[in-house]
Amino acid sequence: MRRDEEFDFTIETLGPCKIPSPIHLSNVVGDRIANYVTNEDFIRFRLESKVGEQYGPFKREQLIEKAGPREKIFFNPSHVHAGIITCGGLCPGLNDVIRSIVRCLWGRYGVKRISGIRFGFKGLLPDYHFDVMPLNPTVVDACHKTGGTILGTSRGGGTRVVEIVDGIERLNLNILFVIGGDGTQKGALEIAKEIERRNLCISVVGIPKTVDNDLSFIQKSFGFDTAVVKASEAVAAARMEAQSQINGIGLVKLMGRESGFIATHTAIASHEVDFVLIPEIPFDMQGENGFLKHLEDRLAQSHYTVIVVAEGAGQDLMQSKNETDDSGNKRLSDIGVFLKEQIDAYFKAKSIHINLKYIDPSYQIRSAPAAPVDSIYCERLGNNAVHAAMAGKTKLIVGLMYNKFVHLPIHVVVRSRNYVEPDGSLWRDALDATGQPTLMKNKIHEGRRETPAAH
Repeated sequence: MRRDEEFDFTIETLGPCKIPSPIHLSNVVGDRIANYVTNEDFIRFRLESKVGEQYGPFKREQLIEKAGPREKIFFNPSHVHAGIITCGGLCPGLNDVIRSIVRCLWGRYGVKRISGIRFGFKGLLPDYHFDVMPLNPTVVDACHKTGGTILGTSRGGGTRVVEIVDGIERLNLNILFVIGGDGTQKGALEIAKEIERRNLCISVVGIPKTVDNDLSFIQKSFGFDTAVVKASEAVAAARMEAQSQINGIGLVKLMGRESGFIATHTAIASHEVDFVLIPEIPFDMQGENGFLKHLEDRLAQSHYTVIVVAEGAGQDLMQSKNETDDSGNKRLSDIGVFLKEQIDAYFKAKSIHINLKYIDPSYQIRSAPAAPVDSIYCERLGNNAVHAAMAGKTKLIVGLMYNKFVHLPIHVVVRSRNYVEPDGSLWRDALDATGQPTLMKNKIHEGRRETPAAH
């Protein structure tokens, strides 16, 4: 995003907070009692600066509100009926977030009516006939030990906004926690707008779930660290297979429809990847500076090689399906199978013996239980989502930014996706980790020829 781009970070509320919070904290710094967060606690959006630049005074819409428990809340806890919904694909940590929300509502605020909405937005639609799942600390106590979501999930249904809000009204919900990615949060925003049109006093709070880590302004999505851990295990297996064969090639396809964060982080973390291909960096298959020629050179040098490819990479090299899934996402052509076939054909034509092993661990990664680092993050996300909702805040997503938990307006977060910057430090470090050429294109936009990097 541009340095001069402006955003409105104002958080909407349902009304003034007049009820003393049942959580007894302090407003005194240094008394060794945890403190409340006030509505005057903010962080700046822009951290980068240059000598001579001047900042401030800031307007409210330029500042990002800190998350946390408020001294006064909007909802009377004894009157609250809260709903929790999980939408889209699976992701490590879903159950951890559900557990955190339930335990904070029940144990910290005394909210005793908590309903799990079954199978995504479809659980609020009458034609699917799904009953809600009553939730309490006993029900969720051990759910974090397994992957998936105890509520079930589904794609689609989020465009039936009027019917969904009808379902919310039938349940008499005061708060709806929506756990999902970009498409889900866009649906949550439309639901919140319909709630507002009906003059209903219902808070809608989003918790960002996208294993691809591609939501803007969110420093890290929950489940991402676990995904990198599990992906690195797949890469280790691919390397062992490749190293044990004559001209062995290990090919691993990872998640990353439009953003190659998992593939890039895995390449850096594993120290065992020779090529990482992501959607943000185009590449040619053929030619002197194409991927296959560089693969041949690397194989001649090392006698085995490991390739990691994100699922959205190289889509321009294949025939488009021109289809979408139930969430409205474009159906991708299979870059993993395509690469396997192209590599086999290339070396066969040159009469070079290879032994290629192809691994696609995507669903194993998505369904894995959260690693401890993600469990910590999920616990804190869930707690902060509850604090925001009980304070009557709405149309927001709780996230981490500059290592601070903050409230971000949904409309700001979903306006664009987060990508690996081709000229940024993360990709530069990935190039250092793999030793691959800076750009595997035979021609660059300016008409210059790329000089292959030395291996």
